[in-house]
Amino acid sequence: MEQSKKERLESKGWKIGTVSDFLELTPEETVLVEIKLALSQSLKERRQKLMTQGDLASKISSSQPRIAKAENGDASISIELLLRAILATGATPQDIGKIIASVG
Repeated sequence: MEQSKKERLESKGWKIGTVSDFLELTPEETVLVEIKLALSQSLKERRQKLMTQGDLASKISSSQPRIAKAENGDASISIELLLRAILATGATPQDIGKIIASVG
């Protein structure tokens, strides 16, 4: 955000901050959210190159709507499901490590 816009908003009583500030997340919670989002994005990119959501769902004994939620960062999706799905696209543990290391 431009500094002038930020100053204008603050002068009118608006509070400017981050999502983490608004949700009162701890630093650890913030990193966890960022890791889940990175895994979700990577899953979507990898899956789109290889198969449909339905194909991936069948491969990991899940459902197409759950895969869609996983790819869109839905909070109800566990990291375990994200990891199983990414591995099912042919990713290695090293690939997953690179995704996680890219956070922050």
